[in-house]
Amino acid sequence: MFVLGIDPGLSRCGYGLVARGEEDGRLRAHAAGVLETDPGAPLPERLLELWTELRALVGELQPGVVVVERVFFQVNAKTAMSVGQASGLALVTAREAGCEVAQYTANEVKQGLVGYGAATKEQVQRMVAQVLGLRAVAGPPDVADALALAVCHLTTVPLRRAVDAALVAEAAPR
Repeated sequence: MFVLGIDPGLSRCGYGLVARGEEDGRLRAHAAGVLETDPGAPLPERLLELWTELRALVGELQPGVVVVERVFFQVNAKTAMSVGQASGLALVTAREAGCEVAQYTANEVKQGLVGYGAATKEQVQRMVAQVLGLRAVAGPPDVADALALAVCHLTTVPLRRAVDAALVAEAAPR
């Protein structure tokens, strides 16, 4: 299963495609990068450009799951608005393509990947590189964040499914 992580942003939207190897079970990055829009362009044009690029990306990569970072808290309202708009485009694009969609906050990703919800960006980048067998993650931090989202999903979803199954079994009448 290919999982596409998206670190939403209007100026820079990071993406990373990760899959688990069938033979060895290791996680591997298959694609990563950033989609960028011109900060000087009008907002509607930037949103259209990002949506067009996201649609092309999802169409080309054909992920089974798209994981988008959930905006949990932002100090800067302007940043929160643009991240929210980019996040909405990513969610709609994924559903339009028929992909399963998941969302994690930055703290959930840090906890799942590093084991500490307040991990630094550098710690996340190092762990992403280690888990994926890379020397380093190339590109801006948005790339490592997107790869971290995909890795987090691939490593935590089995546990989440087991917990859900146990809760359903516990709730079933006896």
